[in-house]
Amino acid sequence: MNVPHGPPSRGWLGAPAAAWQALLLALLTLAALASRAAIPVDETRYLAVAWEMWQRGDFLVPFRNGEPYSHKPPLLFWTIHAGWALFGVNDTWPRVLPALFALATLGVTSRIAAALWPEAPRRAQSATWILLGSLLFALFAQMLFFDMLLALCVSVGVLGLVTAPRSPPRGFSLLALGIGCGVLAKGPVVLLHLLPAALLAPWWLRRRPMRWGSWYAGVGCAVLGGAAIALAWAIPAGLRGGEDYRNAIFWGQTAHRMVDSFAHRRPFWWYLPLLPILAAPWLAWLPLWRGARTSGLASDPGGRLALALVTVTLVAFSLVSGKQFHYLLPQLPAFALIAAFAIDRPQPAGRPWLAMATLALVAVAPLALRHIDLPANLLPLQSIAPAWGAAFLALAAWLAWRPRTPDVQVPVMSAASVLMLAATFLAFVRPMAPAYDVGALARKLAELQAAGRPIGHDGVYHAQYQFAGRLDQPITAFATHEEAARWIDAHPDGAIVLYFRPPLDPAAFGPLFSAPYRGRTAAVFEARDAAAPLAAAEAESEPDPESAAAGSSRPRPPR
Repeated sequence: MNVPHGPPSRGWLGAPAAAWQALLLALLTLAALASRAAIPVDETRYLAVAWEMWQRGDFLVPFRNGEPYSHKPPLLFWTIHAGWALFGVNDTWPRVLPALFALATLGVTSRIAAALWPEAPRRAQSATWILLGSLLFALFAQMLFFDMLLALCVSVGVLGLVTAPRSPPRGFSLLALGIGCGVLAKGPVVLLHLLPAALLAPWWLRRRPMRWGSWYAGVGCAVLGGAAIALAWAIPAGLRGGEDYRNAIFWGQTAHRMVDSFAHRRPFWWYLPLLPILAAPWLAWLPLWRGARTSGLASDPGGRLALALVTVTLVAFSLVSGKQFHYLLPQLPAFALIAAFAIDRPQPAGRPWLAMATLALVAVAPLALRHIDLPANLLPLQSIAPAWGAAFLALAAWLAWRPRTPDVQVPVMSAASVLMLAATFLAFVRPMAPAYDVGALARKLAELQAAGRPIGHDGVYHAQYQFAGRLDQPITAFATHEEAARWIDAHPDGAIVLYFRPPLDPAAFGPLFSAPYRGRTAAVFEARDAAAPLAAAEAESEPDPESAAAGSSRPRPPR
């Protein structure tokens, strides 16, 4: 059923929706910055790589702890360097970057919707609100990972696909840009996000007269153009990085992940039960399903494009060996397009009961946690002030204030989702943050390095101390206690980082420094005094698939 499509609402208080979305992202970013430092092992690892490139003055080959780092391309690191060049080396800029990528992705998504449905401008606004309010999207707008940058690159590529039917040179140029930057952001995986939809164009453009030979020639040229962008970095980097690095960036990492992943191996059906979480809160929102039944999505070219982007790519990622829930983040803009199309039809006003119930449950958590027997590493949650429950109840009351039609519910639910996540950072994440803050121990290691003392690390080293301590030398990691013991004998003037699991307390061994570390205690010892604590310690044994030197996960040494 066709309905009249008026101009998009200008949002609360007459301000444009984009301004409110930017404000919500800014509030969420401030809450995240106030709640935690960079979290090991991923965020601290990527900061370490950016820091070592900056320190070396080498922006071609990424390094981590003195070794070439082939697991990820350099685009994210380059954006970090750009901010450091302007503002100096600091902790804040890298943490703000994901929010800027998210804001840009919202803008490109709006352009895609406007190009698909110029007669229905409200869909563009609804799509951006739905995308912002998706908890996975909002969460990774505050995480220093590669996926939000990849989502932006994929969105640029999709905009190219939408533009190409009426302006092939501009459209295929945008597709090439999205592919090339996507490869530089996270490797050839960008092709899994974009090529299926490009190849299925006769299905989603079936009512538009096209010369399909020219279309596929344009797609081929875009792929070659994207490859040229990526090779402009990869060829000189491969020549400088050496044979092992060259093999890794041109073949090894992608082939292994596609065929037999060395990390995050999951069964093919792993994503399916996670979909309600990945697309929360919208998949549990009744107006979306009610609208989807009557939307005629599969008969609309824009709807078919969005379906191709979501469904075919989901199947492709399900067949890939390595799986993580954030790998599907670049598909959320396409999901937002589907949802915006589905709700763009008359529906009765109502209230989002499930979202309200969820907020009410979170509101009672601060009180409930005080009466639950929690593990030692979760005890800080019992210190949450009960007053935080009022913030979540206020959001629930806002949603319940009056019945709203779906187009009005969308920005309210989206804002409530973002504000709920911000409150979650401040209420629940902040008490837990000291156990994940490596700053104090890293600064102690920097002090030791400045005194010219070698530093060892028992077990797998994820470079978590390099940036926080601004370390200028690598740390030596040991695969076994025996290897660590030999190093201690050879470096009596050195210091070594050891890890202890409760209830064992390293204080009995007289460490130079100790700090909580992810449910354990990390402690620094004088090498000459480390024999006894080394025998009692438990090596850091979390697998490190991103290091070629690590090979397979290092086994936990026998006690």
